[in-house]
Amino acid sequence: MGKWWPLTAVCLGAFMLLVDVNIVTVALPDLAAGLGASYSSLQWVMDVYALVLAALLMGAGALADRAGRRRVYVGGLVLFALASLACGFAPDAAVLLAARAVQGAGAAMMFATTVALVTASYDGRDRAVAFGVWGAVNGAAAGAGPVLGGLLTQAFGWRWIFLLNLPVSVLAVALTLRVVAESRDPAARRIDVPGVALFAVAAGAVTYALTRAGDAGWTSAATLGWLAAGAAALAAFAAVELRSPHPLLDLRLFRAPGFTGIMIASLAMSGTAFGYLLYTSLWLQSVAGLSAIGAGLAILPMSGTAFAASWLTGRFLHAVPPRLTVGIGLLLVGAGTLGQSVLDGGSGWAALVPGFALTGAGVGIALPNVTAAATAAVPPERVGSAAGAVSALRQLGFALGIAVLGSVFHAALERSLDGAVADPSGAARAISGGHAAHAPAGAVASAFASALDAATATAGAIAIAAGLAVLVLVRRRPPAAGAPAVPAAEAGEATASAR
Repeated sequence: MGKWWPLTAVCLGAFMLLVDVNIVTVALPDLAAGLGASYSSLQWVMDVYALVLAALLMGAGALADRAGRRRVYVGGLVLFALASLACGFAPDAAVLLAARAVQGAGAAMMFATTVALVTASYDGRDRAVAFGVWGAVNGAAAGAGPVLGGLLTQAFGWRWIFLLNLPVSVLAVALTLRVVAESRDPAARRIDVPGVALFAVAAGAVTYALTRAGDAGWTSAATLGWLAAGAAALAAFAAVELRSPHPLLDLRLFRAPGFTGIMIASLAMSGTAFGYLLYTSLWLQSVAGLSAIGAGLAILPMSGTAFAASWLTGRFLHAVPPRLTVGIGLLLVGAGTLGQSVLDGGSGWAALVPGFALTGAGVGIALPNVTAAATAAVPPERVGSAAGAVSALRQLGFALGIAVLGSVFHAALERSLDGAVADPSGAARAISGGHAAHAPAGAVASAFASALDAATATAGAIAIAAGLAVLVLVRRRPPAAGAPAVPAAEAGEATASAR
């Protein structure tokens, strides 16, 4: 078969798992109506997938190095397909959330192996071309979810945003088994099970605390208790990793300011660019009056510019230091999200288009280069660990972004409804859950716009701060004695190295 079939097999899985991060965005009103989902459940439909993906990603990479990367990738595809089937036929929100968590586990097995499989399949110039395509697919997938979700929801119903994964998974499994060779790391390290468990507990506790803050309050006993639990788990994780001979994440990498800057960028990128879209989708459908397809098409400028910027960056800006592309990309994300903070009670969907386009351009410039920036900031023998950390923190940042921006949105919505309705808290929960009819139309339009402005302004401020951190902290790393520097064009190879 043709030489590009292995790349096709890998990109099918990567595109599918990344699209599923936010494909539910515009389907949430229909999903809420169909399952009777609450405000917190709406958040967790998106959050639990990204959270499990982030928590298991580095551990899945270590497993793949030992057991075989193709085997783990195919296993992830099968698990992802079975979980998608369960999502598609979920009778209630609890079953859907459990299936989404299993989906995240399958996605972690897939995402942890894609780059290693590309590395093993290609050499020289073909490898550079393959990583360029892989990066463009990642950039396109990051913004394509809402559009695809809107089309499927409107045409066939929300369950098909999950059921469509089945034929794609079958095709990807068949193609992978036929055209992708198995590969392992002969010097693979042990799987750091305590590290995986503690990282998962820390991430889950903090995310849950931030999600609860919208309802319970930032200083409530529940919020502070879960934050304390997350902090304790994180401290235990650090203690275990510093003593482990085979750590899940080598914390000594954070001694390099450049690596710390890129980790800040990784944590901020997806959350600030996409974490508020849940509420934008609700606004587009419940206030602006668009259908699911219309809401998806309204968000299209973001996915379109993300794909175009990703392709142009790979083609024309490959010689630009990743520090600049990541830093400037995040500044553009910040400017774009701030540009969406312009809504009022009379605004229509078109008011968001310039901000969407600018945000997408920032994502397309920064996303394909963040791994290159991380690997350029650490010694060559640590590039694998750096690349794994980038991917994990990017997904964790998305989960945290949904939680933080959701709490900001809910608090701002309740403040705006105070005095306009008898029960501001109850009305805010109903509106956040897609039930805008629980308050007067004029009050909903103004309060929803104000709350969405608060969420996007918060996202913009975080993205700009992260972009500045990259520009200040990241500098070109001199290569270690006797070791060549890692070229940016080969940064995608990092996860094929020792993790």
